[in-house]
Parts: sequence; structure tokens; C-alpha cells
Amino acid sequence: MKIVFMGTPDFAVPSLERLIDEYGVCAVFTQPDKKKGRGKKLGFSEVKEVAVKHNIEVFQPVKLKDDREMIEKLKEMNPDFIIVVAFGQILTKEVLDIPKYGCINLHGSILPMYRGAAPINWAIINGEKKSGNTTMLMDVGLDTGDMLLKDEVEISESMTAGELYDILKERGAELLVKTIEGLKDGSIKPEKQSDETFYAKMLNKETGRIDFNKSALEIHNLVRGLNPWPVAHTKYKEENMKVYQTEVFTNEGGNEDFGKIEKVSKEGILVKAKIGKILIKKIQFPNGKPLTIEQYINGHSIEIGEILG
Repeated sequence: MKIVFMGTPDFAVPSLERLIDEYGVCAVFTQPDKKKGRGKKLGFSEVKEVAVKHNIEVFQPVKLKDDREMIEKLKEMNPDFIIVVAFGQILTKEVLDIPKYGCINLHGSILPMYRGAAPINWAIINGEKKSGNTTMLMDVGLDTGDMLLKDEVEISESMTAGELYDILKERGAELLVKTIEGLKDGSIKPEKQSDETFYAKMLNKETGRIDFNKSALEIHNLVRGLNPWPVAHTKYKEENMKVYQTEVFTNEGGNEDFGKIEKVSKEGILVKAKIGKILIKKIQFPNGKPLTIEQYINGHSIEIGEILG
């Protein structure tokens, strides 16, 4: 069986490694090398690193949809499957029609909810109790193809986006194998998606701005949904303060002076929200390291009565 794999970040690595072990992979498509680190040296994507280690041929088109040579090369390969996991490029109908069994995409949400670029983050920001992976037959829309298999994961009240990401990237590999086998033997019946969805748009710095004119629970969900990136943030005395960890102290009762620091202890910074109070437990100031509040107040002060925001 011929499998072509398309992916770029570490989320795709367990899937690629599992497919290599189970079936072998004849080629890997990934994004072009990018400058990384302080030295700005060109670095491989995580997927390319795995492919090189296994002596798999690697292709890195800038835009596959406009690269006739690459598309013709794909046709020559005549793959049974093209497997796509966080590739980062749009595939045209011409490419989607190449493999015998179709292009299979692994998406980190329970479709049709959370189509888009940041499904893991937005599921947590929105306070969902469960998430998961979905495999689907790709079409020309954005995450709109027929659904194949799903795998649900419970989201705890303290789980961060990074923790959910790590769970889904490992479990996605197994789901892909089940999907491939089910399509080969005809046991999977593709299911059309409904139009009911929440579009998980890309994250940016503004997404992370904490609004204390919200409930303590909404703030807590934002903080864990943006950990480890791009990280929620607020202002303390006009200085940017990143917030990595919080706890809902109470989510009851309306407050005035939201954003006001009410108490500082080694447990955290207690801050008023519009509804309830939030305990900030881990922070980072510019040029500093992420520190628990207990660590931070050992050498610095946080003043009660200051307004964050």
C-alpha cells in the first residue's frame, strides 16, 4: 500500500511514525525550512526530521496548489492514501482526486464543531467538557469533508491547551490506522457534516488580553486555553504581565472595581472579576522567567489595590 504523508509540526509526528511502522510511507510533503532560534539558521520541520531519519523522500513546495511539477510527481506516485495532519496548505480538487481511497485528514476536534486553525485552544477557551479527534475525507472546503471516525477526550477543569494537544497528537495516530483499515475493508460509512459549527480562528496577541469585565471562570478558561502559547496577558503598573496559571476562587457574586488586586499571598494574587474572583498563580514579566507567585514575591512586590488591565 502506498501512503503519502503531508504534515509539518510535532502534532503530526506520532501519526507519521505510526504509519511508517504499520504500512511504510513512500513520500512526505512538509512546509519549507524556516529560520529558527537566535542564530536564524534554517531548521527542518518536526515532520521532516522524522522523514529524514527514516530515509523517506521529502518534498517542500512553497504552494502545492501552484506547483505543477509537484502535482505531476504526486500523480506518478499513484498513492492509495494521502494522509494530512496539520500540513498548513490548501489542497486543490486535482490533488484530492489523486489517491485511490482519498485524502484523509486528522483534525483536533469533534467535528462539525471547531473547524479551523486553533480547535484545541478554542474548545478550552469556550469551556467545553470534551474534545477529541475526527478523521475525515477531505474536500475543497475548510474542514468540511465527510466525517469518518471520532475519538472523544474529557477536558478537566484545569487542563491546558498544551496538555490536550499532547493527548490528541498521540491518540490521533491510532485513529488514523483504524480509519485506513475501515476504508480498505468498507466498514466505515462516511457521514456528512451539518452546518452547525464554531469556527476556531487563528490566535493572536489580542486574543490573550484578559478582560476582567468577565466572569472568573471565563478568565480561567482563557488562561488555560492559551497555555503554552500565545499566553494570556494583562497590565500591572503599565508593564505587561503574562499569566500562565489561574484558579477560580469563586464564580459567584457581582463585583465593582474588577481587575482590582484584593490579596497577595504565596498561593497567588486574588483579583476581582465582574463575576467572582480569580486567583493568579503563575506569571512572567518581560525579561524574566515564568514564576509561581510564591517564587515571585520572594524578591519582588505585588501591591494590593492595584488595578490589572
